[in-house]
Amino acid sequence: MSSFQLSRGTPRSAFLPSPVFVGILALVGVSAWMTWTGYGNVRVDVFLLVISGWVLSLCLHEYAHALIAYFSGDRGVADRGYLRLNPLKYTHPLLSIVLPLVAVVLGGIGLPGGAVWVDHAYVRSKARESLISAAGPATNVVFALLLAAPFAFGAGDDALVFSGGTVSLGPHGAFWLGLAALAFLQVTASLLNLLPVPGLDGGNVVRPWLNDAYRRAYDLFAPYGFIMLFVLLWQSRINVWFFDAVSWIGALIGLPDDLGQLGLAYMRFWSD
Repeated sequence: MSSFQLSRGTPRSAFLPSPVFVGILALVGVSAWMTWTGYGNVRVDVFLLVISGWVLSLCLHEYAHALIAYFSGDRGVADRGYLRLNPLKYTHPLLSIVLPLVAVVLGGIGLPGGAVWVDHAYVRSKARESLISAAGPATNVVFALLLAAPFAFGAGDDALVFSGGTVSLGPHGAFWLGLAALAFLQVTASLLNLLPVPGLDGGNVVRPWLNDAYRRAYDLFAPYGFIMLFVLLWQSRINVWFFDAVSWIGALIGLPDDLGQLGLAYMRFWSD
């Protein structure tokens, strides 16, 4: 890659992970160890694992957009700091970090965000434009598969122990609850990001292939994509259909039924 970078004047430092990202990665590792060993308040450990793991996935989601955009012609993503995995460089940190975190804590849903600004004037192919938009959701899909893989092979089967009508955590049960919660969030994020909603990744995958009239209509509704998504999920029947689909996909990749939602409830250490 070095010759490619140097020939276009992009410094190597533009590709180095930022200290902020290294700190996030360290927090994921430490919180995973704390959760595995039951260090301190284990519910706080699970909270830290889920939140830091979710922020890590958000960074990689946006990085995937930027990396594909870079190789598709927009070298400006390097100048804007998008290739250093620093969430503080996002154009909309409120939408990309704060709002998704609030959604995770309060609603248990992996809300998609919008952050990386791509100069499409340098992207000369409709296929590449779609690929840039699809790269983010693809990272969520990969994350979901990786996180669900241990469960598919039988790990975490003893996360919960049923005895005498009561339920307790099994060996390393808190860790498996946290991992299941993260996998559940990735499934919700994958599904939401692939919906063809204007302004979101799924809609942006389709946009380059629309004719001029439909593209103008798309651009008109794109700024309200988040609001449209909230309105759709606010409808009780659609909400039920959505989570039924998430449960079905989770079961398909080996995620135990309801374990992810239990993990999300368990991480809320401030509640009973």
